[in-house]
Amino acid sequence: MCVNFRPPDPELLDTVMGVIIDLHDTGFWRTETWKDYGAPIVRRGVDGQREGLLASYGMVPRKRIPPGVRPFDTMNARAETVGQLRSFSGAWKKSQLCLVPMTAFYEPNYEIGKPVRWGIGMADQSMFAVAGLWREWDGEAGPEHSFTQLTINADEHPLMRRFHKPGDEKRALVIVPQAEWDDWLDCTAPEYTRSFLRPYPAEQMRAWEFPVPPRAKKQEAVTPASDTQMGLL
Repeated sequence: MCVNFRPPDPELLDTVMGVIIDLHDTGFWRTETWKDYGAPIVRRGVDGQREGLLASYGMVPRKRIPPGVRPFDTMNARAETVGQLRSFSGAWKKSQLCLVPMTAFYEPNYEIGKPVRWGIGMADQSMFAVAGLWREWDGEAGPEHSFTQLTINADEHPLMRRFHKPGDEKRALVIVPQAEWDDWLDCTAPEYTRSFLRPYPAEQMRAWEFPVPPRAKKQEAVTPASDTQMGLL
């Protein structure tokens, strides 16, 4: 499933969603997002307006996994089990919903017999937003946040069924139409929230081969090689 995407730059995020994230002197997010990287998300603020913040990709960041517990991935939450699994159920039941803005996400395509990295986005090349959940953690300098993306079955989706290994279940991110962004953020009942977990029209999407980015230098790498393997396929 998707473990790598391209978030918008701060100017585009402000223009399209009306959200400005004040990062002070910490710098902005990277061009591509991987597990445990910081990326922008948008949620409903206490004042009722859209609120943007920088959050770690993966509902349970690696540093939050207790010693002795085998590392596990929480970048994606399956719609079928999101209300049952411990990593996601609390945020789901509390309607801690967010939008994950991006301009593309990446998947492996096996149509030529070997995996090739492809990008997926909107047909008009516009920014879009994926349904997500957020969580807050106590940090040394104050609250820290993490997020996950929601996914649904895509075995019958004309575009998304083209990705992942032959024989594997096909999955797709839940893309929220722009006209429904605020409706999604305002959801307070989990069962109503499920009405948003539906396939996005394939004719409004596009896919293309995308080159693999250069490996990050060791001192800059946040994600171990095993976690970036999908992007290198």
